[in-house]
Amino acid sequence: MARTREFDADEAVGRAMDLFWERGYEATSLRDLTDALEIGSGSLYAAFGSKDGLFQAALARYRQEQAQPLLDALSSDEEIRSVMRRVLGMLVATAVTDQLRRGCLVVNSATERIPRDADTAAAVRSVLASIRGAIEDALRRARQRGELAPDKDARALAGFFLTFMNGLRVAAKTDPDEQSLTRSMEAALTVLD
Repeated sequence: MARTREFDADEAVGRAMDLFWERGYEATSLRDLTDALEIGSGSLYAAFGSKDGLFQAALARYRQEQAQPLLDALSSDEEIRSVMRRVLGMLVATAVTDQLRRGCLVVNSATERIPRDADTAAAVRSVLASIRGAIEDALRRARQRGELAPDKDARALAGFFLTFMNGLRVAAKTDPDEQSLTRSMEAALTVLD
């Protein structure tokens, strides 16, 4: 009986995340995954259950690595315009430095896998809800400090910013021009006036 090759599952998830992010779920074959992870299909199934199980682990890793810094920035008690400029600036910086123009794995997964994949839909909803909630909380704190007019709807503004952020990531895939993206970012910030 052949000996099963041992591998680092955490490292495998990171490599798989990069592969799914670059190619998408459908265009990433099981063979692509086993080659990139340098494991046999039996080891992949034993560790993750399926290609989809590995994909869900990759989405969770993406949330940890890409969404968590945004959530951390949004928890700041700085002036709201500065907080939102920093958050949007992080997205612009990521977009213009990504030579592969991968965009956002969450947005890519939403457009590729939903509505036919309930697990991906749940993972995407969870990430987006946490970001929207963090934006809404930041806006409510800003309103309490008098930085946001009392008639500004924090929930509606949070939805706007989330939609803008997702659109920014898509737009950057086609035209990652930093000046253009920064002008768009500044225009979006005017909703705080």
